[in-house]
Amino acid sequence: MAETLDPINPKFTGEREFQPDPGERDPETQERLYPYLAKISPGLIDAVNLAIKLKRPLLLEGEPGCGKTKLAKAIAYEFSKRSQTKWPYKAWYIKSTDQAKNGLYCYDAVRRLYDAQLVATDPQEKDKIKARLNDPSHTAYIKWEAIGEAFKASQNKQRMIVLIDEIDKADTDFPNDLLLELEEKKLVVRETGEEICAKEDYAPIILITSNAQKKLSDAFLRRCLYHYIEFPKRSELEKIIIARFGEDWSDSLLNLALNRFLAIRKQMTEDKGDFGKKISISELIDWIAALRFKSTQAKIEELLNQRKIPYVSCLLKSKEDDQKYSEIAPDDSDDAIDEDDDDDV
Repeated sequence: MAETLDPINPKFTGEREFQPDPGERDPETQERLYPYLAKISPGLIDAVNLAIKLKRPLLLEGEPGCGKTKLAKAIAYEFSKRSQTKWPYKAWYIKSTDQAKNGLYCYDAVRRLYDAQLVATDPQEKDKIKARLNDPSHTAYIKWEAIGEAFKASQNKQRMIVLIDEIDKADTDFPNDLLLELEEKKLVVRETGEEICAKEDYAPIILITSNAQKKLSDAFLRRCLYHYIEFPKRSELEKIIIARFGEDWSDSLLNLALNRFLAIRKQMTEDKGDFGKKISISELIDWIAALRFKSTQAKIEELLNQRKIPYVSCLLKSKEDDQKYSEIAPDDSDDAIDEDDDDDV
């Protein structure tokens, strides 16, 4: 049954009942969806709800593959499911060449020039072209991007969820170029001088992710709330795998797979420290998926008990890592990370 979800101050719960079933399809994009286990990261749900209340962007950091990018869509899914109304969601995937304007709007100056030339030569389209050219907002020549679309939606009392993904990929000045939009919730269309202001009560819910490849400026950080998603503990990894693939593996087989994975990760952590490339959750999921291609659990167990790690290409992404970590034997896994057998999530 749908509930009345206050768009001005919605509350994210992270409850499993409001997340998709494993492999469910997005009705619009046909993308496969999986449940997001927000409760696995202590403090994450509180950080999300505080960002919503304060109308501040939430900056998420953590190792690649830890789930930063998926959170925004999980929030949109929960709000949509609880209210039985589609909550708008937009993602801006940052590229190294991006400028701040790329997430605001795109102005088609070429089309406007074409119209200006065509108006004198095409009598059938003359009135339509003149209307486009004389429109003070230049509506026909502007395509709103993630932030611009969210600001426009707020004017219609829609609160959009916006993901700005991997902001550290861009130039070091890029975050500072967004300060006006993040602080004052407004943007200026340079070509027309028009100001687009988000309605305060319906300002977009903005989540920003970073892999900490570049230091973000103090001015930018002051405008954000912050949460670091830690690498999950062993019992939490079990929950992630079960949520993704179901419970058709025996406990002993799941333990054996995690022993191999965590033994490799522990050794990589000792060798590389906090900043070196280590195997991630997304790589664990790929590896488990590859193992599941085998028809029986007995065959999977046989593979996992071999000295050479099966489907090593899912886990180790360099020749050096392959040579160094691909033959960590199951017997060496007794010391694998297992920090929280009794902890509640």
